[in-house]
Amino acid sequence: MAASRDESRRTERLIGLSRELAATGDLPSILTLVIDALRDLLDADRATVFEFDAKTDELFTQVAHGIGGAGDAPKVIRIPKGTGIAGAAATSRQLVNIPDAYEDPRFNRAVDQKTGYRTRTILAIPLLDHDGQLVGVAQVLNRRDGAFDAADERLAQGLAANAAVAMKRGRLIEDRIERERLEREMDVAKSIQAETFPDEVPPVAGWDIAGASEPAEFCGGDAYDVIPLSEGAIAGPGTDPDGFVLMIADATGHGVASALSSVQMRGMLRLGLRLRQPIVKIAEEVNAQLSEDLPDGRFVTAWIARLDCRSGHLHTVSAGQGPILVYRRATDDFEEYAADIPPMGVFALPYGEEDSRHLDLASGDIVVAITDGFYEAPAPGPDRERFEIERMKQVVRAARDLPAAEIFHEIQRAVHDFSAHAPLEDDQTGLIVKRT
Repeated sequence: MAASRDESRRTERLIGLSRELAATGDLPSILTLVIDALRDLLDADRATVFEFDAKTDELFTQVAHGIGGAGDAPKVIRIPKGTGIAGAAATSRQLVNIPDAYEDPRFNRAVDQKTGYRTRTILAIPLLDHDGQLVGVAQVLNRRDGAFDAADERLAQGLAANAAVAMKRGRLIEDRIERERLEREMDVAKSIQAETFPDEVPPVAGWDIAGASEPAEFCGGDAYDVIPLSEGAIAGPGTDPDGFVLMIADATGHGVASALSSVQMRGMLRLGLRLRQPIVKIAEEVNAQLSEDLPDGRFVTAWIARLDCRSGHLHTVSAGQGPILVYRRATDDFEEYAADIPPMGVFALPYGEEDSRHLDLASGDIVVAITDGFYEAPAPGPDRERFEIERMKQVVRAARDLPAAEIFHEIQRAVHDFSAHAPLEDDQTGLIVKRT
């Protein structure tokens, strides 16, 4: 009669736990409910729930009796899926009941030796969802009154079925919350990056300048800037500029990490201009700083130019960025300029005036400074033919009489058509400078 009452009590507790699990979406709370129920219902000393990480083929836990005190930071334990008693249950997807742990060769005594705890009996239960997919393994240690029996096994399996479904639901909710958090952070990062791009270019008689950037991912590794100057300093609001400093930058890769590098470079450029430094000196200092800051394998290609709107003189320095195209209207021909110096961030170098170029722009001349996301855009098909320079020249020549913004739009349209409007493989950023 006593045994019957005890079984009835355990069944009622299991039903109550099922309700709690169904009402709980928080994964840590679900795991705590499960280990406490396993320990209490099976009259055991400790319980652990291992989750299964399919990406690494490991079992891991940070919720278990005996792996941390109150206020301790979560301690994550990871084991290969096939290791130990829990690994045996995960691999076989069968319950494993060990009446004497030290007599089983699969048991790892090192944990007991390290902690001073003595494991006697083990019950390991695979946690499978409705589709039969492995969610984890529940492991119960040291039944207080001998080995785990058949009634314990039935109870544990009943609890495992509910626990697996609740854990799967909790993990999906947690993943969704994390995804939404990351999306919010990416929105903020994208907004911050977009705000660093110029809203508009102040009009200057005889000049037409336009730029844009289209990222391959949420955030781009490219950046561009158009900085108005007046008497050698950054022009304040309401001041008519007499020149511009222009910049495009392309950090290796794309995404948030690359965006940080290109935005950092843009900030250092503006700081150098506020200190009234020439562009070659600014390039030298930016390179020195990036060489200290960027990890190995990361660098930034950049083109920096200073335009004197009164004379039409353009002073440029290109760090790994090229080709820069200059269309000469008088001859209906193009000049191509390769990089003058290595990309920024590889190693610090002294720069001199010989590392830059001086050009004079006449009426109708057009400067095309764009990143390799345009030139290297592939056509569909196994050969993956690239857009490359000659097609770019044809587009610019055909659009030469259009405003700068429309020339840039024609370049974008031609490249997108060429790649059959496939998703961008690389960021596409550029500037068009036209003397009208």
